Amino acid sequence: MKTLIGAAALCLALVACATTGRLSSQQRLELYRAHAGPPQDSLQYFGSLNGWTELGDSALAVWTRPSEAYLLELRGPCQGLDYATAIGLTSQMGRVSSRFDKVLVRDPTPGPTLPCFIGSIRKLDVQALRSTEKELRQAQVQERQDAQDAQDAPAK
Repeated sequence: MKTLIGAAALCLALVACATTGRLSSQQRLELYRAHAGPPQDSLQYFGSLNGWTELGDSALAVWTRPSEAYLLELRGPCQGLDYATAIGLTSQMGRVSSRFDKVLVRDPTPGPTLPCFIGSIRKLDVQALRSTEKELRQAQVQERQDAQDAQDAPAK
């Protein structure tokens, strides 16, 4: 069932990408969900991230290493996540735990920011995710080429 849902989300993302040229945050979130494993209690964290990607206002992917990433779904909207310049994670003894730890948004606007509580942690299949993203880019290039070819074809 999970594979079927993932395939449906991927098809939706392919169609949307080809027609708009860019995935929305919600479409990217569905793509990441399709490549995420089951929820787990925590992830190992050594105090720095290799990167992160916002996936709307209540989810993000964090890379702990170039080939290791996790989907973090938050317990509600996270103020400033969509335009944050940096994020941090709270942790205890080298572990970030769902339901206890938080995402800290470093946002360029003045004023306090509220911590964003982590609702779930799911390990991403980074290799499959990258492969799908490559397919999406190729589909987008093909769509542009087909549109250009149609425009260049002489009218009959």
